[in-house]
Amino acid sequence: MAFFTDITDGISTMRDLLGDVARAEELPSSIGALDDAAVVTLLQQATELVRAAEQVSLVAAGVITRRSQRTAGHSGLAQSRGHRNSASLIQDITGTSKADAARQSRVGESLLASEENPKDDSQGDNSQGDDPEGATPPTRARRWDDPLRTALFRRTITNQQHDAIRRGLGEPPEPEGATDAVILGFREAWALAAEQLVSESSHRTLEELRSAARTIRDQLDPDGAEARFLERHAARSFRLWTDADGGYHASAALDDDGYLWLKTVMDAALRPRRGGPRFVDAEEKARGAALVGDPRTNEQLAYDLIIDVLRAGTLADAETVFGTRQAGVRLVQQVDTKGNASRTALTEDGLIAIPASFAGQRICDSGTAKITIDTDGSPLDVGREHRLFTAKQRMALSARDGGCRWKGCDRPASYCEAHHIDMYSEGGRTDIDRGILLCRFHHMELHHGQWRITREGQDDFVLRHRSGEQTVLKPRLALEYAWSGIDPPPKRFGVAA
Repeated sequence: MAFFTDITDGISTMRDLLGDVARAEELPSSIGALDDAAVVTLLQQATELVRAAEQVSLVAAGVITRRSQRTAGHSGLAQSRGHRNSASLIQDITGTSKADAARQSRVGESLLASEENPKDDSQGDNSQGDDPEGATPPTRARRWDDPLRTALFRRTITNQQHDAIRRGLGEPPEPEGATDAVILGFREAWALAAEQLVSESSHRTLEELRSAARTIRDQLDPDGAEARFLERHAARSFRLWTDADGGYHASAALDDDGYLWLKTVMDAALRPRRGGPRFVDAEEKARGAALVGDPRTNEQLAYDLIIDVLRAGTLADAETVFGTRQAGVRLVQQVDTKGNASRTALTEDGLIAIPASFAGQRICDSGTAKITIDTDGSPLDVGREHRLFTAKQRMALSARDGGCRWKGCDRPASYCEAHHIDMYSEGGRTDIDRGILLCRFHHMELHHGQWRITREGQDDFVLRHRSGEQTVLKPRLALEYAWSGIDPPPKRFGVAA
């Protein structure tokens, strides 16, 4: 009853704000007449109503999916109505895209899955003879994704966030020959990761949640990360073909190495067009301005760049193509004081988890740069007397911040500028713990929008506005895991694999 009472109360609040609107066509004028606070309240109430209705929709989609399983054959719910599968029926009913219907099917079924396998926690001792009044109803066995299910029903997360986190984390591994305790350790680790991602969902973008879930999965399961890395490598391909009209096409399935190389090549060459850092060097600034004014689209520029690189490998020298920011994949790997390296490394841009074997391969090609970092991810100072942060300091900031620290921004480290939170002109020093990475847009917003960033000791950075608004700028989730010193399961739970 309370569920529908909340919906009724929400409708009443909206009616109080708008009055009796006779037709939907009257909404623009009615809402346009409201003051700012009322418009915000109206949107909040409407959003709650939509999310409540969405819960009903998701569970219904889950039931349809379960009743349309292949084992049901032609008698399945979707099949009996002329559809190949549940997603097709859901799409027909809702009018959404195929991708949205498939997501509703996945999320809805995961909500139902937690109702399976009831388990009696007291192992059968909860009953008192045949007296139903004296019996304690069996409890449901805990699943690793229960935090996601609970958060969705409590409207703490959206169905898009639920799907992004659950698909990103995937299912906990069950290694061949592993004991029940080891498998339980993995499930508990996945549950803890889900809880943390839920707690971060209110101030993280959907894209960061999805990316962080994948990276955390690979950090928790290095063996699985290595296997997935090798699978993508084995699936690599490149194909050229000509269509019926004589047009030429190409498609590729990239492995991690190829993807990272191509992405850094594109980013290095097109950064001025995509809001990269402002240039200090006059020659580079002029080159960036010319690229911004180039009439070609980003896609055309990318194509011409790749062709130039492929023609002879060295047809265009690095400075001509990239300016002073030559492309290169930089990896960050944790090594403890005893010289033991973590089993996964992170790309500096994007924070993608990479197996240690690949990091070792890259070390052979390009060497290493050592940065000493404490357990909070704070690098030691490597220079104080320069007006600008040095290249090594920039590396340390990238290892700590992972990209722009502004709330909700997903710009990678290579697109960022180092900001002094204490004005250098007022005596501020170029120390790493007093610097922070911000993308060009948010760096300008900070200086021109009445914002400032403060930090007490080694605490989190805090973004403050002159109006009194303030936001804690949390580090990226993948980096919190990387520098937390947490052992991967099952070791974390004291279980010997």
